[in-house]
Amino acid sequence: MIIENCKIIFPNVIEKGTILIENGLIKEINPKTYPSNNEIINGQGLYLSPGFIDIHIHGAGGFDVMDGEYDSLNNICKTIFPHGTTSFLATTMTCSIRDIRKAVDAAAYAIKKGTDGANILGIHLEGPFINAGMLGAQNPDFIQTPCIDTFKKIIGDNLNIIKTVTIAPELEGAKELIKYLNKLGIVSSIGHSKASYKEAIDGIASGISHSTHLYNAMTGLHHREPGIVGAIFDSDITTETIADGIHVDYPALRIAYKQKGLDKVILVTDAMMACCMADGKYSLGGQDVFVENGAARLQNGSLAGSTLTLDKAVKNVYKNSSYGLQEIIKMVTYNPAKLLKIDNKIGSIKEGLNADLVLFDEDINIKRVIINGKIML
Repeated sequence: MIIENCKIIFPNVIEKGTILIENGLIKEINPKTYPSNNEIINGQGLYLSPGFIDIHIHGAGGFDVMDGEYDSLNNICKTIFPHGTTSFLATTMTCSIRDIRKAVDAAAYAIKKGTDGANILGIHLEGPFINAGMLGAQNPDFIQTPCIDTFKKIIGDNLNIIKTVTIAPELEGAKELIKYLNKLGIVSSIGHSKASYKEAIDGIASGISHSTHLYNAMTGLHHREPGIVGAIFDSDITTETIADGIHVDYPALRIAYKQKGLDKVILVTDAMMACCMADGKYSLGGQDVFVENGAARLQNGSLAGSTLTLDKAVKNVYKNSSYGLQEIIKMVTYNPAKLLKIDNKIGSIKEGLNADLVLFDEDINIKRVIINGKIML
């Protein structure tokens, strides 16, 4: 397959060119010659980007990761790929150990079997090792004290697919679990936490390398108590932002990007089952969620995930900042791939990497999606 005459988005520059795809991989960039029997996609006027990677998504299209079913996961995969997401971490909620285990088992099966859309890269455990004082939309009935044995009960034989764990480092037992995860190469992410600045920094010293949805469900920045936000700004850890204009105002996003530098920021959706659906009543982690004008909230008004898609997140940042498109695309491609240590496979347009690619126009409208070298849209 050939994609020609497109504007190729590299991590630091956009250049017009052509790429050759063979056997699911990017075979060559700007080949001098190529077989005439190749399928040719004319990318004139379009941008060619690496496929988007969402490391924090609970559901879409009326389905939830916590359904614990292959069909639900497969439908999520089919719902999100037209929006440019070619791979993602299936994200769980603070529910019973049995239900989380069921969701983890289902994801492991889906990864082995394969899906009809976006690829599942693994699991993001968002809880149950969180602080009851920073619930967000998590269910307080199922919070667990951080414990290595509890973690093992949750994951069963699926250690290899656990990629990130959101944890409150101020809780008893948290540092031991963080150090354990760190040795296994699993990303510990601070989130749903009431940690002070010092407690957050201590957690980072123990092995936390990432932070879950910056500003949301964490202690804020105050000039006499910098909190978790201050610790994130004052350290080298990476962070997620939900750029839907609901979770965080755009000026606060710009401040964060300027402080952290775009290499340390990843755009996520935190989407729940109402993503790509009409307003109405849904559920998240067993709790009722009411979606109005695209904003998802519990009955008490707490935000309950989002209805965001990654193409919209890119568009929102592009329209509400002065950053170049290649800088913003890096936040949904190379940066998440690097965090997960799979940037040698996906996340960039580079010879030898997987052909997970997206073509879109000047307004970030997705025109073509290619996953594993196969045209999906």
